[in-house]
Amino acid sequence: MRLIEDVAELRAVLGAERRQGRTIGFAPTMGALHEGHVSLVRAARAANDVVVVSIFVNPLQFGPAEDFDRYPRQLQADLALLEPAGVDVVFHPRPDRFTPSGRLTSVAVEGLTGVLEGATRPGHFDGVTTIVTKLFNAVQPDRAYFGEKDFQQLAVITRMVADLDQPVEIVGCPIVREADGLAMSSRNAYLTPEQRRDALALSAALRAVAASWGGNADYARDELRTTLSGAPNVRLDYAEVVDPETLEPLEGVVQGPVQALVAAWLGDTRLIDNIRLEPPQRA
Repeated sequence: MRLIEDVAELRAVLGAERRQGRTIGFAPTMGALHEGHVSLVRAARAANDVVVVSIFVNPLQFGPAEDFDRYPRQLQADLALLEPAGVDVVFHPRPDRFTPSGRLTSVAVEGLTGVLEGATRPGHFDGVTTIVTKLFNAVQPDRAYFGEKDFQQLAVITRMVADLDQPVEIVGCPIVREADGLAMSSRNAYLTPEQRRDALALSAALRAVAASWGGNADYARDELRTTLSGAPNVRLDYAEVVDPETLEPLEGVVQGPVQALVAAWLGDTRLIDNIRLEPPQRA
């Protein structure tokens, strides 16, 4: 496994692989890796000749009052997790070179980014799409792998790639959960034992809505909001039922699959989760 910090070196290494006809799979991350990230690596390893993982805590996607400074950075532990998973190249760019001061260009996806996470975190997705575009330009992957836990991010990047004709296939990978149902997240490390216990309300509420889903979006949304608003020590940000592609809120009886998404605070830690609500079975 090779650790690279420089874009020119990365292009030289991967260009040589590409000239030999080898395919490149890519998983962008911010580090503080866990089994959810490793699942992306496994998916990339199964479908590509070369696997690249980036580790970059993206300052552009954090708001001024968010947790950029305290976001966990543990490069050596991350490398120890990635090597046995079959990663060939780790790209760990230097922030002063990858996000230099004075930059004038950004990438924005309209429409999908003003709701849900975008409503709570203005400018967040512009930071995501700008850096992901830079990473795609540096790596030039055939396929890029993103976790479905960040469902809105996956939808935004899928649309960005389609709109800009970027030559990369976007692959969404299922949420990886702890044994008790909590969605794996680097931010779970912030939780106290009590908060960790209370955070199970998110996945439990989503599972309950999926189990009772009969096709009525209003009922499902109300059930989520009522359940999580009453959950101990959970401060609900949003609970929504949306079209999986447009992210538009749905109302009344709907046909086809929909996505239920929630975000909530446990103390100073904000967690997100989601679940697909499949069309109800008809007798």
